[in-house]
Amino acid sequence: MILSSLVNASRLQFAMTAMFHWIFVPLTLGLGFIVAFMETKYYIECKRNNNAVTQKSEFWKRATKFWGRLFAINFAIGVATGIILEFQFGTNWSNYSWFVGDIFGAPLAIEGIFAFFMESTFFAVMYFGWDKVSKKFHLASTWLTAIGANLSAVWILIANSWMQYPVGMQFNPDTARSEMVDFWSVVFSPVAINKLFHTNTSAFMLACVVVIGISAWYLLKNREIEFAKQSMKIAGVFGLVSALLLAFSGDGSAYQVGKHQPMKLAAMEGLYNGENGAPLVAFGVLNPQKEVDNNEDPYLFDISIPYGLSLLAERDIDAFVPGINDIIDGGYTYTDYNGQTKTALSFYEKKERGEAAIGALRKYKQAKEAGNDSLKNSAYNVLQENFEYFGYGFMKDHNEVVPPVALTFYAFHIMVILGGYFILFFLVVLHFLNRDARNKYKFESQKWFMYIAIISVPLVYICSQAGWIVAEVGRQPWTIQDLLPVQASVSGVSADNVYTTLAIFFVLFTILLIAEMGIMFNQIKKGPENIK
Repeated sequence: MILSSLVNASRLQFAMTAMFHWIFVPLTLGLGFIVAFMETKYYIECKRNNNAVTQKSEFWKRATKFWGRLFAINFAIGVATGIILEFQFGTNWSNYSWFVGDIFGAPLAIEGIFAFFMESTFFAVMYFGWDKVSKKFHLASTWLTAIGANLSAVWILIANSWMQYPVGMQFNPDTARSEMVDFWSVVFSPVAINKLFHTNTSAFMLACVVVIGISAWYLLKNREIEFAKQSMKIAGVFGLVSALLLAFSGDGSAYQVGKHQPMKLAAMEGLYNGENGAPLVAFGVLNPQKEVDNNEDPYLFDISIPYGLSLLAERDIDAFVPGINDIIDGGYTYTDYNGQTKTALSFYEKKERGEAAIGALRKYKQAKEAGNDSLKNSAYNVLQENFEYFGYGFMKDHNEVVPPVALTFYAFHIMVILGGYFILFFLVVLHFLNRDARNKYKFESQKWFMYIAIISVPLVYICSQAGWIVAEVGRQPWTIQDLLPVQASVSGVSADNVYTTLAIFFVLFTILLIAEMGIMFNQIKKGPENIK
């Protein structure tokens, strides 16, 4: 009970910190490129007029500075919350850090170099260097800030992807640590590549919706009409491209989940009993009475796309997709990522092999201390044969490997529905802007759409947070898939201490969020007209 309380406290603190952090990060990742696009237009206009000040060049300079200020506000607070987030690996998750620090630490170190050297250096030039450096160098600094922000996110995502699909590693029984043996396998794993594209394009989409929502507010107030329309045009094009790429990468991510984390996919769909030609639930309401060990119907109501899940998970409309019960019971055949046909082990078979691996590690250490090389080598071989199920040795029963189904299911479907909505949203924005440009009517007269655009800002944040809920809640109980569960990852600290720091962090982050929103709203209220 004490350990369970500590695990829950540590998980809750990390989740709270991560969700607060992710409020600021995606806007920074996308807004950096929007600012760079605008400054590029400013630079081109200056070159066209031999650096003479024109109304058009001043327009783009003001636009760049305005959105740059909003970028700067999020950048600063994002860095602050990110530092607290990373510190938790040492404070609350020290066993995890010991087990995989040699692997997990490498991308975090590279991220630190990008975030605190490249990104911060060029950010200073971008924000403070107007009229102090050449226009070309300032433009280059703005682009490098945007690229650096996304590169720093890349390494965090690589680290997170490795936790979901651990490759390029080897366990060292002498140190009881996992060691990296192939850096490029970690960087270019299929899970990492899809996560990079999916997460970054979601951030771009979020920033574009925010820019359109703020611009819509100006149109409602009949202020900065041209500024708002030009901002909407850039955000609309960038957002539509990002949303389409987001849908494409989301399909790839779901395929990777099906290959490497079938339990997560089953939870995403509320699928308890697998089938050939499995349908994809487009909309549904789960039965709260449904559990693994009963025969209740999983859904109170659902609308499904025939064969959709089989096509999504296996690229074959007739393929078998295992449900939660199938994954627990095992016995079904599947094709792994290397194209080999295998028979799935049951939970209790995996548990037996995990216990064998843990026992072999204990015997290895004892044999090493006793100087018994024969027994040591024998134990090492048993460990290697069973290591892929190492984490199951810490489990008590099959219910522990089932993630929170309802939270994963609803988060997944909210994310997908809103993702489809935003593709339509960007199309409508560009349609209205096109008609406005051809003098069919004034875009600002469509006040009903301005309200929709403003309401879409909180919706895109919900969509973004839902994506991370799917990714992280859906892989529970694992910190490292199949190798290390959460109960074996936490530090040996008091649960009361964790709850105390949780309360402190919550208050601190809430104050930071309120302050950030107050500063943002103040800057938006002032508008670009007051920027010189």
